[in-house]
Amino acid sequence: MAPGGSACKEVLESHLTFSDYDTVKPKSETNSNITITKSSAMSGGKHGNNSKNGVNDLLKCPICNNLMYPPIHQCPNGHTLCSDCKVRVHNSCPTCRYDLGNIRCLALEKVAESLDLPCRYQNLGCQDIFPYYTKLKHEQNCRFRPYNCPYAGSECSVTGDIPTLVAHLKEDHKVDMHEGSTFNHRYVKSNPHEVENATWMLTVFNCFGRHFCLHFEAFQFGMAQVYMAFLRFMGDDNEAKKFTYSLEVGANGRKLIWQGIPRSIRDSHRKVRDSQDGLIIQRNLALYFSGGDRQELKLRITGRIWKED
Repeated sequence: MAPGGSACKEVLESHLTFSDYDTVKPKSETNSNITITKSSAMSGGKHGNNSKNGVNDLLKCPICNNLMYPPIHQCPNGHTLCSDCKVRVHNSCPTCRYDLGNIRCLALEKVAESLDLPCRYQNLGCQDIFPYYTKLKHEQNCRFRPYNCPYAGSECSVTGDIPTLVAHLKEDHKVDMHEGSTFNHRYVKSNPHEVENATWMLTVFNCFGRHFCLHFEAFQFGMAQVYMAFLRFMGDDNEAKKFTYSLEVGANGRKLIWQGIPRSIRDSHRKVRDSQDGLIIQRNLALYFSGGDRQELKLRITGRIWKED
């Protein structure tokens, strides 16, 4: 169970945790150390050797050690640093302590135009080489970039490939792992009127050789309190589009059915939730489906995942 959560039943056991929905910030270029299975390189670059000279080192900011992009700043003594770090050091050169002013190193910016550099995810499988000023744009969408942990019940900064994250979810977050493409889950919470924003324990399904994450949570939508269930695909969007899923909830001769395409975990949990891309159940209706005196949530959601031809 995530720290600070209270128990909620779901098939075996689900756990209720409160989420702040913070997005995880990407790590710096020098901090990527997760091993990812290699596959074919993304188009848009070229194979070959990157520019081999000392200029590469000159283009690294001495503070953050990331490559510098225009505007590249320098102090009166010629020491350079990136624009982000210029703000961090309060306009004082970290090497000689002179005021930086607004001097740009135009010569170094010009030299950078002639360089070809490898993707920062080269050690993760990307073997393409890019012109200096297109490298950053490629890296923002590189297919080899690590995935963020899809767990939404607490802050988690872990990144990695899919096998790494599956093992992390199982061992560190203790999520339920299920085999198969169909499911029947029961979500239970006493005093649901007292819960405004909550996330139940994530469930991971393994089917068709891929992994899917089932989310269920309560949150305020406008003036209404709602529950929402949705599925995310552990992989890229182009692969997610090969699958479809359905969710169904109901009782007393009435039912709600949702059918859609699972969203890639490249899209944050908050982005998917805020786009309402899933099965949404207003609280009053959820309590009606729960039966009894409507003082306890007992919601059963069934679903199926299938692969499109």
